Amino acid sequence: MKQEIFNVLFLCTGNSARSIMAEAILNALGKSKFKAFSAGSRPAGSVNPLALALIEKNRLPAEGLRSKDWNEFSRPGAPFMHFVFTVCDQAAAEPCPVWPGQPMTAHWGVHDPAAVQGSDDDKRMAFLKAYTELHRRISLFINLPFDKLSDLALKEKLNEIGRTQ
Repeated sequence: MKQEIFNVLFLCTGNSARSIMAEAILNALGKSKFKAFSAGSRPAGSVNPLALALIEKNRLPAEGLRSKDWNEFSRPGAPFMHFVFTVCDQAAAEPCPVWPGQPMTAHWGVHDPAAVQGSDDDKRMAFLKAYTELHRRISLFINLPFDKLSDLALKEKLNEIGRTQ
């Protein structure tokens, strides 16, 4: 029996750092069970070099990562999303497109590492902190007993993961 692959969309405003890192992490950790995508409400148009460096440093595939508009995933022919997670507070407050099939949603806010001012080391530390937080949450997510949870219990678990520091 073929196991269903769950499609997951990570949303952020610029789709240049947090949502891109989440996409790369989930695609690496959830190989046979999950397919991750990312998008932004106002995409920056490029992936932040510090996010890309961290993805590559952790030996995660970076091929195909790009900053894209979230409308790409609400159009006919777009992949059906099972889960949609906002990873920035700004995107969580914006009116999202209507996602076909009403995927389960949760807010997993992470501080914006690209907004950090200071030395290059300060910036790299901010990216590492965001990456680590995303990795922890995604690890919790992929290990949920999906087949044993009701929709209500799963929704609560997703919200709980969003509160994990």
